[in-house]
Amino acid sequence: QVQLVESGGGLVQAGGSLRLSCAASGSIFSINAMGWYRQAPGETREWVAGITSGGSTNYADSVKGRFTISRDNAKNTVYLQMNGLKPEDTAVYYCDAVLGNGYQYWGQGTQVTVSS
Repeated sequence: QVQLVESGGGLVQAGGSLRLSCAASGSIFSINAMGWYRQAPGETREWVAGITSGGSTNYADSVKGRFTISRDNAKNTVYLQMNGLKPEDTAVYYCDAVLGNGYQYWGQGTQVTVSS
């Protein structure tokens, strides 16, 4: 079992920044990769960024150059630094963890609202 707790969401003006955090606990040694997804109202959940246990990162084209995913292994925490936020970034952001066996865990989500 892996538990994920996100924090750091909020309301920000367009062009502003936020940093989301995702703290993992439980069977963290089994985690192969972690990432962030988002879901806007009426939309399907979409992948935003991912980071492997080896530190390799990938980003959706819509956030590349604006968002940065990182991890602090000592704190078992993954971060999503979001700069240059746009109104279309407004969504509930979810952290996920994928185990070596392919099982996926989700956090509860944190709301990000970007005003124009």
